[in-house]
Amino acid sequence: MNRDIAQGKWLQFKGKVKARWGKLTDDELEQAEGHTEKLIGLLQTHYGMAREEAEKALDKL
Repeated sequence: MNRDIAQGKWLQFKGKVKARWGKLTDDELEQAEGHTEKLIGLLQTHYGMAREEAEKALDKL
């Protein structure tokens, strides 16, 4: 997969995350880019989710 395709997939995913969890800022999502652990941590912080709950929510998305 080349860099342009990967970037496009991230932008699509980021849009879905923003639509689902609007409390997450663009800056936070940029910092979490490609790092699932950071994104899980953000969901836990902003939404009070348990780790397993956040992982399942991301998997469904």
